[in-house]
This record gives sequence, C-alpha cells and structure tokens, in this order.
Amino acid sequence: MEQARIGRAARLSTMDESRTDLRQRGIVDAGIAVQGSSNTMSAVEYLRTRDIGADVIERVLLEPHLRRSQS
Repeated sequence: MEQARIGRAARLSTMDESRTDLRQRGIVDAGIAVQGSSNTMSAVEYLRTRDIGADVIERVLLEPHLRRSQS
C-alpha cells in the first residue's frame, strides 16, 4: 500500500514538472519571437515579468547556440 502511494506521488510530481516545463517553453519561445520582431531589451522584459530565471534569459537571448534543439 505504501509503495503505491509513493509511486503515485512520483508520477504526480513528474506531471507537475512537465506542465511547468511546457508552460516555460512556450513563454521562452514567445520571448525569442519578441527579440526577433522588436529587440533584446523588450524580450528580456517580457521574460522577466513572466518569472523566467535570469540564467535562462541570458542563455536563450544572448547565446542562441546554447539553446536546446527544436524537436
């Protein structure tokens, strides 16, 4: 019984992380689009106001070669 509860908790945790990652990915993709259509400072503000971490903002906007590949 305890194992089943632990397994369920682990699955729920993974689902929550997945949703957060998908949400964040959408925000980051939109921020990259803002950079392309406007400028980098607008993209920084867009991402910052949506609680994207400074390290992620720097990587995706200033170091495009370090972005994850599109799948």
